[in-house]
Amino acid sequence: MEIKYWSDIACPFCYIGSTRMKKAMKEVGIYNDTKLELKSFQLNPMEAKTAKSGEYINHFTGGRKELEGQAKKQMDYITEMAAGEGLEFHLDKVVPTNTMDAHRLIKFAESKNDRDLTEKLIARLYKVYFTDGESIADKDVLTKAATEVGLDEDEVKHLLNSSKYQKEVVADEIEAQQSGIQGAPFFVINNKYGISGAQPYEVFVKALKQVKKEEEAAK
Repeated sequence: MEIKYWSDIACPFCYIGSTRMKKAMKEVGIYNDTKLELKSFQLNPMEAKTAKSGEYINHFTGGRKELEGQAKKQMDYITEMAAGEGLEFHLDKVVPTNTMDAHRLIKFAESKNDRDLTEKLIARLYKVYFTDGESIADKDVLTKAATEVGLDEDEVKHLLNSSKYQKEVVADEIEAQQSGIQGAPFFVINNKYGISGAQPYEVFVKALKQVKKEEEAAK
């Protein structure tokens, strides 16, 4: 089985959805033998790199003060949903910013052909964004996160000071557009079945069991 999913580090539902998918893969017993590939999907590729902590609420209000009460309820709901998966969100601290460099860094990790390394980096970047409230457009923050999971510091700095893997990130986004994928997360199993959004855990388990059953019947 092969699974690819379009995701953005700045997307709370991507973090929650991918966590559920990985748990479901382990539940069904296919995690170790199944290729899982993150495809880049920038929710806002035009986002600046200069946001400050506390500005995340503007994504829900559009800057309109009268909507702040409703926005805070939405943020609380997302935080509770995340907590249900064992994830710690501090959305009031989030620094909404451009994610291109984070995606390039993930592509770099993938080039090492070490799945555990890539997964550790993805998890670390999500934590930096949603838990630690640090900017994932900040090269020092990205370098620290990357070296903490085992990437070489000099290689990371060289990468971040270049435009390497930018074309690969854009290619993922073009592939999404050509496939009619308009939002993230979006999971594709065996280039055949699509699952949109952070569906309930049971939905992922049911889908994986069905595909596994079909594969076994085709042998």
